[in-house]
Amino acid sequence: MSAADTTTPAKVPPPRQAPPPAVPKAPRRRRTSGGAAVPWALLAPCLLILALVMGYPLVRLVTLSFQKFGQSQLWGFQPAESVGFDNFSKVLGDSEFWTVVIRTIVFAVGSVVFTMVLGMLIALLLQRVSGWVKTLINIALVATWGMPIIVATTVFKWLFDSDYGVFNALLSKLPGVDMIGHNWFASGPQGLAVIMLLVVWGAVPFVVITLSAGLTQVPSELEEAARLDGAGAWGVFRYVTLPVLKPIVVMLTTLSVIWDMGVFPQVFVMRGGHPEAEFQLLTTYSYDRAFVVNDYGQGSAIALLTVLLLLGVVAVYMRQMLKIGEVE
Repeated sequence: MSAADTTTPAKVPPPRQAPPPAVPKAPRRRRTSGGAAVPWALLAPCLLILALVMGYPLVRLVTLSFQKFGQSQLWGFQPAESVGFDNFSKVLGDSEFWTVVIRTIVFAVGSVVFTMVLGMLIALLLQRVSGWVKTLINIALVATWGMPIIVATTVFKWLFDSDYGVFNALLSKLPGVDMIGHNWFASGPQGLAVIMLLVVWGAVPFVVITLSAGLTQVPSELEEAARLDGAGAWGVFRYVTLPVLKPIVVMLTTLSVIWDMGVFPQVFVMRGGHPEAEFQLLTTYSYDRAFVVNDYGQGSAIALLTVLLLLGVVAVYMRQMLKIGEVE
């Protein structure tokens, strides 16, 4: 047996494994005291201004609607008396009030429909014209939108004047038409149609600009695919363009209803500060009850009922927006 066979081999220690890399711990966020109050502190000035500008008049409106408040109470000769729901019962029991409500709703619906249809047509047209034409139309729209309501109302009053109106002169140039001396405000429906035209004229620019911005978000690939599938212009608009624009259309429709239900200066100025009974809307009717008849209680009750009616419109808007959010 050789020496190499009798020698015990030395044991080699196993290699050491490198320790696993330590997982870095996420830095702990320091909780600052009053962190949740910072957003409210930043919003406080805006909320304070809203409370002063909108909150106090609304509270005062609600208070007056439950009081007997006339000229004697206004000058301090007599204290205001609480009458409960008497003002509301008198207003709701008056047939003239319901006539005004129906007239206001018809006026608002007509104005909104014409505004949205005309605005959509112009917005679609702007997508198909050259750049310089689009620029000129946008300049005209912005100039129209920026015109003060009193100035626009005065211009329309002159356009439809019975003696010097341009509109009557243009219509009289048509064969068999003689509109010289025609008074558009001799009847309520014709006069309100002129005022509706004025409201639509002033509201269309905002609708066109907003819808034009929304049309830029419509995917051109979807429109091209719809055309390849055989859809015409109406089919592309109905099944591709309109679903994309639905949130914007719902928003614009709701805002238009609120604005058109609150039309006041157009009617007031067009009728020289004294709207006849056939021209009364809820806003002018409330104004007449408060400042012409000097019954501020009933005027406030009419205004409060108008606010509640508009809140119903806002509730419908919120419901539609929630449905759109669930679908998306």
